[in-house]
Amino acid sequence: MIGRIAGRLEYRSTDHVLIDVRGVGYVVYVSNRVLAGLPANGEAVALYTDLLVQETNLQLFGFTTLVEKEWHRLLMSVQGIGAKASMSILGTLGDDGVSRAIALGDWNAIAKAKGVGPKTAQKVILELKDKAPGVMAMGGTVAEATGDAVIDDEPIPVRKPAVPKGNPAQAEALSALGNLGYAPGDAAGAVAEAMGAAPDADTSTLIRAALKLLAPKG
Repeated sequence: MIGRIAGRLEYRSTDHVLIDVRGVGYVVYVSNRVLAGLPANGEAVALYTDLLVQETNLQLFGFTTLVEKEWHRLLMSVQGIGAKASMSILGTLGDDGVSRAIALGDWNAIAKAKGVGPKTAQKVILELKDKAPGVMAMGGTVAEATGDAVIDDEPIPVRKPAVPKGNPAQAEALSALGNLGYAPGDAAGAVAEAMGAAPDADTSTLIRAALKLLAPKG
């Protein structure tokens, strides 16, 4: 399986791009959010990828983070969610938004994606909620995370927030919040408050409680 592509951006369309890697052009399907963040044609680009194998077709899907790629893989495992719906969800919410929505059980946020109805959104929450903490805490290299083959050998920086020693659930919750972009001090304060209210809480419960404390008031 092709786990990452790095090359020159040759062409872009409304839902895919063409990346030249040493003279070979790869068509990679991307969400509108990823597309908007890509460099200009002719410039260097690198994307994590997931290969969809169908009976009469092979399609590569591209992502800017490992978290986004992993959510795509998990979303595709939910009945009623195909590649198009998965990319719609990721394009609407982004990887951080999907992480928050699933961790908090917010099916309304998932249902905002085009082509995803309320019942399907609720099914996504039901089936993936317990997997949110593990995805949010992802780190390391592509090979470590997926075992996939890599085209080109230029590394993509991956966020690795510091994880303090102590309660494993606390450390995992802090790591997940760090990957979501929260400042270490804010994350630590929220997790500590959440643990104070529920000392025996597991990782998933701590993350949900901390996210609620960190959510904008009003």
